[in-house]
Amino acid sequence: MELYMGGIPVGPGNRPYIIAEMSGNHNQSYEQAIEIATAAKRAGANALKLQTYTPDTLTIDSENKDFFISEEDSLWTGETLYSLYEKAYTDWDWVRNIHEYCKKIELECFSSVFDETSIEFWEKLSPCAYKIASFENIHYPLIRQAAETGRPLIISTGLASEDEIDEAVSVARDGGCKDLVLLKCTSDYPASVDDANLASIPCLAQKYQCIVGLSDHTRGNHVALASVALGASIIEKHFTKSRSHEGVDSAFSADETELSKLVEEVVYFKKAVGSESFGVSINEEKSLRYRRSIYAVADITQGEIFSSENIRIIRPGFGLHPRYWQSIIGKTSEHSYTKGDRIKLSEVEPSLS
Repeated sequence: MELYMGGIPVGPGNRPYIIAEMSGNHNQSYEQAIEIATAAKRAGANALKLQTYTPDTLTIDSENKDFFISEEDSLWTGETLYSLYEKAYTDWDWVRNIHEYCKKIELECFSSVFDETSIEFWEKLSPCAYKIASFENIHYPLIRQAAETGRPLIISTGLASEDEIDEAVSVARDGGCKDLVLLKCTSDYPASVDDANLASIPCLAQKYQCIVGLSDHTRGNHVALASVALGASIIEKHFTKSRSHEGVDSAFSADETELSKLVEEVVYFKKAVGSESFGVSINEEKSLRYRRSIYAVADITQGEIFSSENIRIIRPGFGLHPRYWQSIIGKTSEHSYTKGDRIKLSEVEPSLS
């Protein structure tokens, strides 16, 4: 199971693909957006992800209480949805220019899409994939439109019930999606480690037979790194050049130092996961000599009885495997041995029959 994003193979057998999510951390500054792209490249990210919408494609400008963010612990308490999206959205002319800049610095650039106009816009830019955000994973017409482009489709599963994930996957595949990725996601900002539930990752992979990953809203890299051990092939982190810029998502975004460490450390975690393997690795072969085996611990004459007084299971491991201990103890020795000689299978086989 493998797909390609910008020529890079993505899937269980490959290095985890790292996506830096700019979101609204540019603070309505094009220069800051370019700095974020540059920092993402420096940190070693595989791709920069944007969000392509306008406030009017997401909601309406209304003072109705339904449209206010009222949670006391929210980063955006007191904002209306419209005012928040006004601060967070990326000018579409910037999107085009950022995409062009990323091409120059050899950094993939693609986007979350939110309606048909953003898909039409990005189709002219030939992105390596499309992303469906958690809040959009029940927007089935949008999923179908993105799937119909034939590009890899990444869907975050935050907030979705299992039935809703079933529906989203079905719509994507019915729309012609051949390269599907599901990202485990906790749609809380910042998200608690207690809510990460990374055990869902192998479940998603098994049930939907697709590539899986993590859209991580927790602070730090611990959850992202743990996800690799459970099969995450893609990790998406909100990203800012520096949290001192105080963008709309900066409180839970990785900065350049953190993302650099993540890019470096996922390689080690991936290597450590390895594959299902038992027995001796090439590097372990030299250690076999330090296992236990059966040796003569006293001089033994031919015809003498093997006993715990004259043979023992000791280190090193050049002698007879300990599995034969019960079979030869009490049997007559067919050979003579000097203390320190190995007991060999060929020498005791007649007595084992």
